[in-house]
Amino acid sequence: MSENGAFVEDPRDRLNAVRERIAQAAVRVGRQPGEVTLVAVSKTFPAAHVLKFASHGQLVFGENRVQEAKQKIPEITGAWSGEPLTWRLVGHLQRNKVKQALDLFDQIDGVDSLRLLKTVAAEATRRGYTVPVLIQFNCSGEATKSGFDPADADAVAEQVSEEQGVELRGVMTIGPLSDDPEAARPAFRSLIAVRDRMAERLARPLREVSMGMSHDMEVAIEEGATVVRVGSALFGARA
Repeated sequence: MSENGAFVEDPRDRLNAVRERIAQAAVRVGRQPGEVTLVAVSKTFPAAHVLKFASHGQLVFGENRVQEAKQKIPEITGAWSGEPLTWRLVGHLQRNKVKQALDLFDQIDGVDSLRLLKTVAAEATRRGYTVPVLIQFNCSGEATKSGFDPADADAVAEQVSEEQGVELRGVMTIGPLSDDPEAARPAFRSLIAVRDRMAERLARPLREVSMGMSHDMEVAIEEGATVVRVGSALFGARA
């Protein structure tokens, strides 16, 4: 990106490049590229950038912060006249911002504590609808990351099954902090095992496995990701 925030290259080229990376990774392990949903994470980038990607067919976006989304999403909604966009909250959600989050987002990814789960469920129930969620696990074991311990997967499944107002669609994790994409492989394998255990306990499929970002999406797809969250490979480096 240039200093004034304009794209140095056509966003269509960036989008096509990411889609090609997804497709190649999927084909390598005998999967269909269409099995993987690309979430374009637009945090810190203005509405105009999101609209450019939407105009090239990217319709699923993620934001990390409710406060930023409060300003950006209504602006984008007002300016966009194409197919409906889907918004997913992919960052940590504070319980005091749950009401605002449900006003803005179609899905809450990364429910990382029982207290947050209960707050989201209660607010959605009060509104009379069910909100899709993913449960976040800390599969890297890093103290700086939030999320449930993978060892607690069975207990988390039981707790989710007791809550009204939330529809559990799957799980997510954030790979370890490393320049080597291969370093994330054990964490991604751990999340797949967690998903399988929870699905068995709940006796139903959990189709969404959200893992992998710009630098490690190929490893995530090879290990079974059905959702990748991509920011810098699409929008460029953040200031």
